[in-house]
Amino acid sequence: MKTLFVVCTAVLALAVHAQDYPARPVRIVVPFAPGGVADNSARVVAEPLAQRLGQQVVVENRPGASGNIGTQQVAQSAADGYVLLLGFDGTMVINPHVFPKIPFDTLKDFAPVTKLGDATLILVAHPSLPARTLQEVIQLSKARPLAYGTSGTGGTPHLAGELLKQRTGAQLEHVPYKGGGPAVSDVVGGQIPLVFTAIASAQQYVRTSRLVGIGVPGAKRSSALPEVPTFQESGLAGFDVSAWTGIFAPAATPRAVVERLQKELAVVLHSPFVKERYAVLGIEPVGNSPEAFGAQVREDLARWEKVVRTANVRVE
Repeated sequence: MKTLFVVCTAVLALAVHAQDYPARPVRIVVPFAPGGVADNSARVVAEPLAQRLGQQVVVENRPGASGNIGTQQVAQSAADGYVLLLGFDGTMVINPHVFPKIPFDTLKDFAPVTKLGDATLILVAHPSLPARTLQEVIQLSKARPLAYGTSGTGGTPHLAGELLKQRTGAQLEHVPYKGGGPAVSDVVGGQIPLVFTAIASAQQYVRTSRLVGIGVPGAKRSSALPEVPTFQESGLAGFDVSAWTGIFAPAATPRAVVERLQKELAVVLHSPFVKERYAVLGIEPVGNSPEAFGAQVREDLARWEKVVRTANVRVE
């Protein structure tokens, strides 16, 4: 009876807590340095979310170890909805496969709240490359291997290139950089012929013809560069890769708190203010249910495991 009383008391306390949530400021931990698509995706929603919650929403940067340090911090935080994680696909569904050891379990340590959005990727080339379409790039690479730059080993752009190699037999050599900006700069300067990057990093160069948009590896064309075809339009059926960001809470967070956060974020994400700013970042806002977001996380974990294993990608 005593055990039952304790359990009932704990459940009642959680219910009261969820009903009063939030009673103090909420923190969103971004496991990367300030700047960049992932960090900005959190900062854009922080203020309008605070207005809807009636409490301050603070974005806190905790970079290190490709996002693993900040992610671990949230995994070990109290499951009360006051410390949330800005989860990035690279950290949540790719890092578990490319690092020999990782300090968190994506499925066991976190409760998905909602996907904030999909950041469109793009494959771009230096104008001197004698190829203007995806199929021309593939054929050219089979005659002579082509280097492609990305923001780093094990990131979504890197694995998009590996998946392209596995699907087509293209001979592509990965050149990792410390960020997408330096990779794009080297393609603009002609040091390497290709780069896989977030569309926000390359769109100004494509518009001014300093780079050539080869293709978007997503399900649909980007509104930022609508003239650039998708990989699917270029002959690769089902090739759909984008870099997503989303909000996660520690695993035992009360369901009512998760539902409140998802409800408010869905409204925020479809407001004109956020849609306009996400468009600049090349992000398509989503705001789906915890169940739908969780299903994608599970699917992406399985999908990238196969790609990583075949490509033998490792980060030490």
